[in-house]
Amino acid sequence: MEFSVEFYEMESGRCPVREFLDKLKEINPDDFVPIMAGLAKLRNRQYHRPPLSKPIGNDLFELRHVGKLNTRVLFFFAKGQRIIAVHGIRNKAKEISKRDLKVALERKKDWFLGNRL
Repeated sequence: MEFSVEFYEMESGRCPVREFLDKLKEINPDDFVPIMAGLAKLRNRQYHRPPLSKPIGNDLFELRHVGKLNTRVLFFFAKGQRIIAVHGIRNKAKEISKRDLKVALERKKDWFLGNRL
């Protein structure tokens, strides 16, 4: 059984990960293509481990593409073979900032509250 990949949507209707990907496509298509390919690969359970993805704590995971800037999409797993992408970032650091982790965790919490799962 395959997983579905979904993007977190705010109550206002905004979709931060889609916005991140749209901007990435515009400013750096060379990083956009591997991230989109990585999101497609996540549908298959065999890619739920390094080097494509890895756990980062608090039941969050990252999909990572290394380039001039590291491009990451943070996600979590939900019931029903679902992957929910909650945050996209680009940085030079090897570690994810506490601020970005906080954003991802808040969106995860909000998603669960809205979906009552």
